[in-house]
Amino acid sequence: MPLASSLLFLFLLCRSSLCQYSSDQCSWKGSGLTHEGHTRDVEQVYLRCSQGSLEWLYPTGAIIVNLRPNTVSPATARLSVCIKPSRDSTGTNIYLDRSGKLRLLLREQDQGQGKVHCFGIQEGALFIEAVPHMDISRRITAFQYELVSDRLRAEALSPSAPCQPCSDAEMLLAVCTNDFAARGSIRKVEEEEEHSSVTVEISRLYRQKTQVFASGGVRVRSWTGNIKMPLQCRVKSGEGEFLFTGTVRFGEAWMGCAPRYKDFLRLYREAQQQGTNPCHVDTD
Repeated sequence: MPLASSLLFLFLLCRSSLCQYSSDQCSWKGSGLTHEGHTRDVEQVYLRCSQGSLEWLYPTGAIIVNLRPNTVSPATARLSVCIKPSRDSTGTNIYLDRSGKLRLLLREQDQGQGKVHCFGIQEGALFIEAVPHMDISRRITAFQYELVSDRLRAEALSPSAPCQPCSDAEMLLAVCTNDFAARGSIRKVEEEEEHSSVTVEISRLYRQKTQVFASGGVRVRSWTGNIKMPLQCRVKSGEGEFLFTGTVRFGEAWMGCAPRYKDFLRLYREAQQQGTNPCHVDTD
């Protein structure tokens, strides 16, 4: 059966009684071996968390993955989904399915690059179809996913976005709302294949969503960690203290606004006098 006809058949089949459904969860792990005897079944998977993972062993047939937040609000329409395939991911092609219309998102041979791919939540569900192979024993499709704001999606798709200087309002808001905010200095900058890795030493940790900065010990009030930046930003190590803010994507810290601390302090005190601070920051 031609590929297009096969996809249409599987999609229509899922609207029939032969479509299986899984319960709501953050992560899903399944096996194509359970499809034996009914390889034309299409399983509906519902993932209702802000982040999670999927692992499909020995894929056969197809699955439809519905990614949604666990709460419903008007802001849901402005969310985007970012997925990061494992470098060992293979065995399937991944499509976007919107009202029966399929658009190729990731071919099997592209998944091993491990690059992040984002799309608007309104663009549809993921239709993951197994690629026929004589031996499926070594085929595993795996990826992590995150639901992010459209602004973070734009940053993920535009490597130069974090290189742009932040406005005063953006700096004040970043320290209140970003995944991490810390005062510290740059110790080392290393250029890797697709990004720069900035090693930082933190003297004051205001907030971190996940533990991206490791403590120097119970009696030592300092932390260290690595923050990633696109190569285009051309960051350099230097003297002085900075206010580091940014987002955590798939467990990795990515730089957002990073003004010199003295510039942030001046701006913060001016806003404090005017009563326009979006939140309180302990600057003592």
